[in-house]
Amino acid sequence: MKNGFVSFIGRPNAGKSTLINRLVGEKVAIVSDKPQTTRNRILGVKNYPDAQVIFLDTPGIHRPLHRMNVRMVDAARETISEVDIVGLVIDVNEKFGGGDRYVFDMVKDLHKPVFLILNKIDLIKKPKLLPIMEEFSRQGTFAEIIPVSAGTGLNIDRLERAIIDRLPEGPALYPLDYLTDQPERFMASEIVREKVLQFTHAEIPFSSAVVIDRFEEPADPKGLLKLYCTIVVERESQKPILIGKNGDMIKTIGTAAREELEKFFSTKVFLDLHVRVKSDWREDDRTLQELGVGRPRE
Repeated sequence: MKNGFVSFIGRPNAGKSTLINRLVGEKVAIVSDKPQTTRNRILGVKNYPDAQVIFLDTPGIHRPLHRMNVRMVDAARETISEVDIVGLVIDVNEKFGGGDRYVFDMVKDLHKPVFLILNKIDLIKKPKLLPIMEEFSRQGTFAEIIPVSAGTGLNIDRLERAIIDRLPEGPALYPLDYLTDQPERFMASEIVREKVLQFTHAEIPFSSAVVIDRFEEPADPKGLLKLYCTIVVERESQKPILIGKNGDMIKTIGTAAREELEKFFSTKVFLDLHVRVKSDWREDDRTLQELGVGRPRE
């Protein structure tokens, strides 16, 4: 029996969350086409006939401009020392740049297997793949270089087998029905935030957060789950954008979020959304602590 931890790190929008959802087989991390979607370290467990693998999704590594972003990047860096294997996820459609070099330098001296995972290969023509792999192989020394498509599942089985082969022997650490360490309140807030990201643009996705004010579980399994949530923004000018004309935007977000929540919780959901302005919440340690975004630097 094999057992161990695998952390996925990389630049924002490399597809780490899509990859962990694909590997685990369930949605444990929200996804969006907006960079910096993942703000927390998210754990997902996958059981195989001969192994239990604990996957860690991490925030994208980027230049932090707010205290929140500092916490996000720190959370990603910390997982590197805690795991058995590091998976460096790269979007093969993006040109290699200074940000990628920074991440490559973070893992170059690690005394543990580092996998270079070239993601989104379904979006490039096949003849281009080999030269891309050769180019990236010159950027560092890796235990494995594996091209995959987290979106379509291409080569995921090869990645899984390579991971299991490199893991240490040991018994399972989690029960067989264990999926993630994230509480239901967090998953609910993330599902609502995913819909905010989906339907809004410009600065709203980056300067908004979702707080669960009340989480009322139904008395019986087929009862009504009641969720009361606040969408927090930084400026008064952002509030009417989220609400929309005649409340159209908040209704659109609420309807999409409620449908997703009902699938996740397998029950009917009553969702109440409000918008509140809290200036510079991304710099406020108390708010960040409430949202579970990393830890303050000592």
